[in-house]
Amino acid sequence: MSSLDRSKPWWRDAVVHQVYVRSFADGDGDGVGDLPGITARLPHLVDLGVDAVWLTPFYRSPQHDHGYDVADYRDVDPLFGDLAAAEALLARAHELGLRVIVDLVPNHTSSEHAWFRAAVAAGPGSPERARYHFRPWSEEPPNNWRSVFGGSAWTRVDDGSDAPEWYLHLFDSTQPDLDWAHPEVGDEFVDILRFWLDRGVDGFRVDVAHGLVKAAGLPDHDDPDLPAPGRDDSMVARDRADEPMWDQPGVHEVYRRWHEVLASYGDDPAEQRMMVAEAWTPDAESMSRYVRPDEFQQAFNFAWLLAPWSARAFADVVTDTLSAVGRVGASATWVLSNHDVVRHRTRYAAGATPERGLARARAATLTMLALPGSAYLYQGEELGLPEADVAPEARTDPSWFRTGEVGRDGCRVPLPWSGDAPPYGFGPGDAQPWLPQPEAWAALSVERQQADEDSTLAFYRRALAARRAHAADLPAEVAVAVDDDVLLLRRGDLVCQVNCGETPVDPPAGEVLVCSGATPGAPDSATWVRA
Repeated sequence: MSSLDRSKPWWRDAVVHQVYVRSFADGDGDGVGDLPGITARLPHLVDLGVDAVWLTPFYRSPQHDHGYDVADYRDVDPLFGDLAAAEALLARAHELGLRVIVDLVPNHTSSEHAWFRAAVAAGPGSPERARYHFRPWSEEPPNNWRSVFGGSAWTRVDDGSDAPEWYLHLFDSTQPDLDWAHPEVGDEFVDILRFWLDRGVDGFRVDVAHGLVKAAGLPDHDDPDLPAPGRDDSMVARDRADEPMWDQPGVHEVYRRWHEVLASYGDDPAEQRMMVAEAWTPDAESMSRYVRPDEFQQAFNFAWLLAPWSARAFADVVTDTLSAVGRVGASATWVLSNHDVVRHRTRYAAGATPERGLARARAATLTMLALPGSAYLYQGEELGLPEADVAPEARTDPSWFRTGEVGRDGCRVPLPWSGDAPPYGFGPGDAQPWLPQPEAWAALSVERQQADEDSTLAFYRRALAARRAHAADLPAEVAVAVDDDVLLLRRGDLVCQVNCGETPVDPPAGEVLVCSGATPGAPDSATWVRA
């Protein structure tokens, strides 16, 4: 049960664990994770010490983008269970003291959504097509926009006509973008919010929050090759503040309306509903606009995820982030891994060894947990899972099929729970998971690590217990200092020392509370000290 201060909004200092539904736990033995499997494994998250769980989409979907192509926002896909299973998960999580955040995908629907099917059937100029971005037939696409998954962002609709119109999709062609200038779109999503709020969800993670509104007239992009597709974290990296398809001022009107909806569900800070934005913005200042008092409660801080292993880089992100959110009266939201990027153990191993990558990943996590605000963990990082090497014939990511780049499957491989061979207790029986698990993961299973006090799982449990005991109620102000390759963060009487160099250093004077490695002050380690 959470021990956070109930006089504050529950989300402000919460640690949230992201569950990629397909890959967490399989309840029925078909090789795909589902809601009953998650419900059965919730005690793992309680033992870990998190405050909330974020579930990736489980709605009805043809699964072309693994649920981010939604066909019905008010129902559960049979692959994952049914509405009763969703309600049972919510009830059990709340019994255990866990909040539940669900994914919402408002930028686009599935091409099998009832609205898009009606639009295709109704033909050009129809009211049904006005809910999406349709444009008249021409030899070339209406503009030069590129899909995030590679190729043109425009596809001709297959309606059987001799002059098929184009429709816009910033992701896969099976994910047509909605036109948020149409009033029915906004009304529909307010109703969807209420549908799930009435069933007890505690918050929403909003997919592509910066993408709903496009520049008037859909003008050409002056550098259409940005961002380049691939696995170099282009899913979250933004270098520009003036792209016509992203971060338009009109998105903020959408979220002000949603803020009012959430606020109508109770005034008690401990029970307040919330939203967190997946907004790919180029800097802390643009990110902070999403967390103004009448919009989102949180926005992912992707600058932290993208920072290299460097004391100076970490210091700059901390300083810039806290300054930006402070100006709008918000708190920071820290994240190191998710279902769209290379796992941070593997990212930090670039140019080093896998062992150093793991040491740095643990140190970065402990550093993140020392900072004020909320922290988001991604399933499997508590086991020290590396990015898996998925063979081409086993890959399923739509970006792989559109670009030939590796795609995101490597961070989505199902978790190892127990046993010495796949499926590692992922589900009942011997059915192999939807993505193959590496043979080397036997040593990383939950069962194996529970018996090892030096394991990454044991470290995460210690780190989260230390945060709850020593950091959650500290002041939000952080003093930041860099001495060569060593970063020092001070909050009240807590000092976090991060050694990004090659030489051991002495830890600060005081009581050592927790260390990411075996020795305080060692290279590639972080140490908490009560000064």
